[in-house]
Amino acid sequence: MDQTQSPPAAEKRFLTPAETAYAIAENGKRVINQSLSRTIVLSLLAGFYIAFGAQLTTVVTQDAAATLGTGFSRFLGGSVFSLGLMLVVICGAELFTGNSLLTKAALHGHIRWQQIAGNWAVVLLGNLAGSLFFAWLMFHSHLWEGGNVADHAVAIAHSKVELPFTVALIRGIMCNWLVCLAVFMATAARDVTGKILACYGPIMAFVASGFEHSIANMYFIPTGLLLAKVPGHEAAGLTWGGFIANIIPVTLGNIIGGVIFVSFAYWYIHLKGTRPAV
Repeated sequence: MDQTQSPPAAEKRFLTPAETAYAIAENGKRVINQSLSRTIVLSLLAGFYIAFGAQLTTVVTQDAAATLGTGFSRFLGGSVFSLGLMLVVICGAELFTGNSLLTKAALHGHIRWQQIAGNWAVVLLGNLAGSLFFAWLMFHSHLWEGGNVADHAVAIAHSKVELPFTVALIRGIMCNWLVCLAVFMATAARDVTGKILACYGPIMAFVASGFEHSIANMYFIPTGLLLAKVPGHEAAGLTWGGFIANIIPVTLGNIIGGVIFVSFAYWYIHLKGTRPAV
């Protein structure tokens, strides 16, 4: 093969950033044009998948800090939490935070902005329903009995509802900046191994750093609220009102982080001024 020429697409191990930006814009058309029932089911699945990662993080980190130190405990928590996005990307699901990248398709002229608003509303509610159902399942599994799982879950939830609005907003921005970069890299990867690695690094980093993910919090906080009703695990100040007060700024931050720092940035770099395919 002539080494000065690019290999055929089928032989490439990854897409270039420009090719990836275009692929994401093209995928936006598929997401928007799929049936409502398909979007609802895929949204529920994403809620379940992120909750799988969140509950695994709770179990793994319940006593890790005391023996391994806080930093390594966060690293472990982020490592196992990355399972959630791996399931979303490889198995297929509609995750609200990742759907921030739909704006790239609108910027490129593939879809209308009002279609994004409709998709976000359906996906956000579907993710919420999936997360709440998974929290209910875990509560009734009684797997939190014994050890420090219940106390740790309540502590995680309590720490989140105590965040000031601005702090939660900024942590939300930084979180989805990384999440959307993970989706960007996973789109660039051409095989399952590459997609797993693409998901792992950024997701581990956001969890270890302490950033805030709206859909993960839809599992973490309700789980803490359910467990706080169990005698011996009460937590003052942990309320459903606090849950809503956390979700609003974190969701806004997630939108800003994904739309501005990933979707718009890479549209501007690679797609601005190009003609969308008919």
